[in-house]
Amino acid sequence: MSDATPRDGRPGPGGEPADGDPPIARHADAEPATAGATAGPMPEGGLPDPSSSAAGAQPSASEILGAALGGAARRAGLDPAEGRSTRHVVWSAMGGWRGILESVLPSLAFVVLFTLTQQLVLSLAVSVGIAAIFTVIRLLQKQPVAAALGGLIAAVAAAALSLWTGRAADNFLWGFATNGLYGTAFLISALVGWPLIGLAVGFLMGEGTAWRVDRRKRRAFFWLSIAWASLFAARLLVQVPLYFANDVTALGTLKLVMGLPLFAPLVAVTWLAVRALYPPSPR
Repeated sequence: MSDATPRDGRPGPGGEPADGDPPIARHADAEPATAGATAGPMPEGGLPDPSSSAAGAQPSASEILGAALGGAARRAGLDPAEGRSTRHVVWSAMGGWRGILESVLPSLAFVVLFTLTQQLVLSLAVSVGIAAIFTVIRLLQKQPVAAALGGLIAAVAAAALSLWTGRAADNFLWGFATNGLYGTAFLISALVGWPLIGLAVGFLMGEGTAWRVDRRKRRAFFWLSIAWASLFAARLLVQVPLYFANDVTALGTLKLVMGLPLFAPLVAVTWLAVRALYPPSPR
């Protein structure tokens, strides 16, 4: 992950109407009460079962997206139905010690080396080399390599661009792009009444999109998605001016500071909010 926002997950601005419902999400009240409520039960790790929905319809785009997001969250250990502690969930979302090292060390090495030596090629080579080592270790240990491989590809792409332009600051452009894409996705999904957090949670809890007829859940998922969009936007607002100022040391330092230290608390907030909406059933 290019901005140290690992393995996923996650966990309000003002302007909320007097009745507490988001301005655009409130428009969903005008939909029929059955909107999104016909989603069938979810298989243990796949897409919604088309045969179980009304009239045997094929899964909708929202159900497919929710299944993809929910599946990713489940693989990262972010399944509210499992009843794990908040500490365990945040630790899983960061990938444990290995995930933290994979997220931090390549960027840290680049910033430290370039600050001390001003040698672009050396700094990039060490950074990419560290990412490659983590990937090889996972391959040798026959562990999932998706996250490490994604980090390696991002590091190589960023390094190639930086070498091509000759500017060390361009090594951070990949992170700007991913933050922009994630932030835009969270923001637009919330504003159109289909927050990504809600789609993922709906899949994990086996209710599909039925949460959209529950004002309390819809409002919570709206603001959680806005919070995640705000995190990605804040990174850009702080770091982009440093990029144009060509202040590589400050840019790299703030990239690290605004990575895991902001990601982890928001994962915890998201988790606690979802657990409040779906309290564990008494045993």
